[in-house]
Amino acid sequence: MNASQLDLRDEARARALDVSGYPAALFPSAIRTWHGRMVNEHASSAVFEALARQLAEAGFPKELADACRGFAAEERRHGILCGAVVEALGGAATASVPERPEFPLHRDAPPRAAVLRNVIHVCCMSETVAVALIGAERLEMPPGPLLELLTRIYADEVGHARFGWRLLEQVAPELSAAERTAVERYFPVAFRHLVQHEHAHLPPHDAPPQGEQLGLCSGLNARVLLDETIEEVIRPGLRRYFAC
Repeated sequence: MNASQLDLRDEARARALDVSGYPAALFPSAIRTWHGRMVNEHASSAVFEALARQLAEAGFPKELADACRGFAAEERRHGILCGAVVEALGGAATASVPERPEFPLHRDAPPRAAVLRNVIHVCCMSETVAVALIGAERLEMPPGPLLELLTRIYADEVGHARFGWRLLEQVAPELSAAERTAVERYFPVAFRHLVQHEHAHLPPHDAPPQGEQLGLCSGLNARVLLDETIEEVIRPGLRRYFAC
């Protein structure tokens, strides 16, 4: 699979952070964590750009596509912010990024159902999980530049998740039986992909002592929170409109 080079060094260095008050012994672990976030956040921008195109092509109101383009810009900014942490800790805000799989257009489903599949997967699932995980992480972090930075990212992720749930509230009651069935048929795939993706990016161990200061989460606790978010937030939310 082809790879491309992501280089956010100039933009990241322009947002210089003072990390002198954080435990230096944890910098290597923190660099790996924030570097992974940098790549993931930047990659999410392409997902929202593709969702914007799909919304427009399916005839949804222009403001919805425009909102997703705004989310794409926010995700690119998140990547730069995470890169700023990497640079401040002594790392490099560069990465070799594998080519992403094609954005799923779900040609087997009617156009509105195809859009809702992606809105649910991207916003109601992935972004809702991001809100839960980042929100929990913020509660553990002491005041300082990293908490301020993470809070900015958190606020945007809340907006992305709300977009999905609000769109679902507007469109789901209008679906035909065929459209509803097409959406429901996708749920097992979406939930399986969600769990696999999150587990692949969560550390399989607890955070080191004082790790919360630098945003190093407990992967074990995060897995529990992931399951709770799915069962207590996402599934109940979807059950308002679908068999789930």
